Parts: sequence; structure tokens; C-alpha cells
Amino acid sequence: MSNEWETSGTEGDQQVAEERTTGGVAMENSAEKWPRIQARLKAKVGEDVFSSWFGRLELTDVTDGAVSLTVPTRFLKNWLELHYGEAILEVCRQEIKGTKRVAIMVRDAVTAGARKAEAAEPRETVARESRPATPLPAIVRRPAHESTVRMDGDALSGASLDRRFTFESFIVGGSNRLAHAAASQVAETTLVEPVRFNPLFIHAAVGLGKSHLLQAIAWEVKSRNPHAQIVYMTADLFRFRLVDAIKKEDALTFKEWLRNIDLLLIDDMQYLHGERTEQEFEHTFNALFDNARQIVVAADRAPVNLQSLDQRMRSRLSGGLITEISTLDYDLRLKILERRLAERRTADPSFAAPHEVLEFLAERLTESGRELDGAINRLYAGCHMVGLPINLETVEPIIRDLIRSQEHKRVKIEDIQRTVCKNYGVSRTDLLSPRRHRSIVWPRQIGMYLSKTLTQRSLPEIGRRFGNRDHTTVLHAIRKIEGELEGNARLRAELEDLKKLLSA
Repeated sequence: MSNEWETSGTEGDQQVAEERTTGGVAMENSAEKWPRIQARLKAKVGEDVFSSWFGRLELTDVTDGAVSLTVPTRFLKNWLELHYGEAILEVCRQEIKGTKRVAIMVRDAVTAGARKAEAAEPRETVARESRPATPLPAIVRRPAHESTVRMDGDALSGASLDRRFTFESFIVGGSNRLAHAAASQVAETTLVEPVRFNPLFIHAAVGLGKSHLLQAIAWEVKSRNPHAQIVYMTADLFRFRLVDAIKKEDALTFKEWLRNIDLLLIDDMQYLHGERTEQEFEHTFNALFDNARQIVVAADRAPVNLQSLDQRMRSRLSGGLITEISTLDYDLRLKILERRLAERRTADPSFAAPHEVLEFLAERLTESGRELDGAINRLYAGCHMVGLPINLETVEPIIRDLIRSQEHKRVKIEDIQRTVCKNYGVSRTDLLSPRRHRSIVWPRQIGMYLSKTLTQRSLPEIGRRFGNRDHTTVLHAIRKIEGELEGNARLRAELEDLKKLLSA
């Protein structure tokens, strides 16, 4: 950065500023130009960025070519200096003749005595203790009988953590070995070694263990570093917290809280949508990334297939390590069942199930780990509540509705629309609307393609059910998806997953 840009924050700099005459002619003339400086900044960086970062920036003094500005927090000072220092200097030069340098200081942050003490401390100590005074969330250790643990805080808080979701309880197999190894690496090195890959992105279908791994990382990092600032939340919760902060006119506190954590874990990334939400997540991502803070993201598909996000954000998410948890194979399903049975027997030694029953379940229940958990729960209930013996003759009726039907299911267009909307994070109203935003068009084309391949409806009928569109629009959508399928293994897998959901 140019040496014409000057930043302040030490006691000596602030003392000089306090001793300047703020009532002189230069200050009076410049104060009239401050609104024009703000207007120039807004035009230069955009209204959203201006409202997020420049709304609390104030002009306090102009003396001998030096423009003094103040902000309420050290975090905001550092952020403006790092990202917008040259832009501020440029617009000040345009409006205030003779401007040579700009200094940003924190106003009323601490008392004069505290400033002296801070100036006397080593630089590393000041940096560590200069985080906002707002209490930051941390994982709270609760009594062992509580299965979930919440973060501290009220408005500033993450999601619940399930005490059961640790690395010790995660069962490793061929389909999840790489994801488990990467998650373990992150947990062992966060705050200890330089970040090796950022972000870590884990994607998998529902019920295969990605949320388990994210929470296991949180527990492990906290056990190794009790003072670590960790936030685990879903994309939906991120959006809710942001909207709530905006309504309470306290968005800056929310931003400062997120940008000062050590580890951010975002689950269900496919549900992050909304221009303001996506923009704020990108700001948070960039701030943490630039400061070498670890980011871990989970979703039900790879970053390139998160069509609700813009290309820039998908590119950033693709820049780290991407790992996939594929469908659980037979051996892994059997290991999970054996572990769940052993856990039940630890609490109740009288409960038992023959190995051939577990083999039967592993063969028939192929969708997710949650099905396997549910099967053991049902066997336990059947044994203790009804008194049924657990054998091959009695097990199938107990879990009949968990076993996927082999009969072909008649798929309706309404089912397709509902599944597509849920999968891509859009509303049915948007899907049927005239809107042509990329985040709407792609799910709409997918829905039309599936309607043609999974139902007997004609093109005009499909067009009518998708917002009274012409049959040529439907034909274009079908050809578009067919063209994309050539050489795109990820899209083929995504469509197969949607078909499985619709046929289940």
C-alpha cells in the first residue's frame, strides 16, 4: 500500500489527533464536503457494501493535508484499512484539496489509561485481545446425560451440537474414508499448524454422515483448544441470524462476531439462497480465508452443482479440498448395524439379534445410515414392548415400511416440482413464475426434463403445469439437460439421486 496512506491506532497517534484544532477553517470547510465524500464512496463500492462497512465511518479532523476518520471498533478499522484504504484516500483527494494521507482511529474504544496499557504490550498480545467485546459463542460442556449441546450466546449463537457425533462414533469404510481422513486432519491441525486446505468441502446424499463429521471436527478442536472460537450452523440458520440482525439494526455486530472466529462449519450449504445472504456469506468467507481461519462446508452436492450460488462463490468453494461420501456399501452397512447393536447391548445386555438378521438388514436397507439406526430401534422396541423373538421370520414385518418397495411408483408432476424445489432451495412460486434468474431457470429445466422422462405427460401439458409455458420452451429445456449430460458424470449422478427420491 502506498506510503501516502496512513493508519493510526496507538496512543501517540490518538493523542496527536486529540490535540488538533477541530474548529478551524479547514475542518469547517471539509465537514461540508463529507456528504459528497460519502456519495463518492457509495458510487465506488456499491450501496450494499457501503451500508455494511462505511455507515459508521465519521470525519473528525483535517489538518495539514491529513484527513482523520473514526470508527467504533478496531475490527472495522482494520477491515477498512486492508480492503478500502486506497479507495478512501482517492475520494478524499477528490473532495478535499491538498489531502496527502488518511488516518483511521477507533473512537471511544477504551479509556486513555487502557490505551496506554495497550500501547505498552507486545503487538501479538494486542492483536489477540483486540476482538469485539461481544461474548463469542463457544461449545459448552454439559452433563453427560445431555445428548445435544448448544453454543453460548443469544442472537449470536450457532446450532446445537450432538454429543454423540464424534470421531470415535463415526464408522469408517470405503465410501467415507477420504472424507474422514480430511476431517481428522482439519481437527488435529486447526490453530496448531498452518491451514493446509481451505475450505474443506464434504458432499453426500442425506443420511451418509456429513453432519456427523462436521460436528466431530467441532468437538475435537474444542477438546484440543478449549478457548477456540467455533461456530457450527446450517445455511438456513446463517440466513436467519443475518435477517434477525438486520431487523434489529445490529448487522455490524453479527459481521464482527463471524469474522473473529477460529473455525466456521456450515452445514446444508445447498439451502443458502438470497442475494443479501449470499453476499454476506461471501464477505465472511473472504475475511476468514484471508486471515487463515479454517472453513468447513457440507452440502448434498458438489460446489459446481450448487446452482443457487453465483459462479464466483462456487469457484471459491471449489478451491479447497472436495471430498464425497458415496453410498454406503454392504460391508460398511453391516459394521454400522453391529456397532448400533453393541451400543444397545451396553445399555441393555438382554437385547440380542442373530448375525443373520444383521446381514439381512444390511442387504435390504441400502439408502442411509439413518435407516440402519431406525431398524435397530425397531428391533429393540419389538423385542421389549411386544415380546417378539428377533429372528429372520419376525424381522421383516417389523421393518417392512423401511424396506424400499420393488414396485414401480407412479410419479406425478407435483412430486417432481416439490422434490426439485427442495433439492435446489427454490420455492414452487418461483419455479412457476416468469423469472429467468439462473438460480430459477436451472431447477425449472431439471423439473421439465424429469417430467418428460418419468411421466407420460405431453410437452404442452408439462408446459402448462410449469407456469403456462409453450411446448417449445419445454423442448428447449429437455435438449439443454440432455446436452449437459454428455460427459458430465456429476449431473448424471445428481439426476439419479433425484429419481431415487421420486421413486422411493
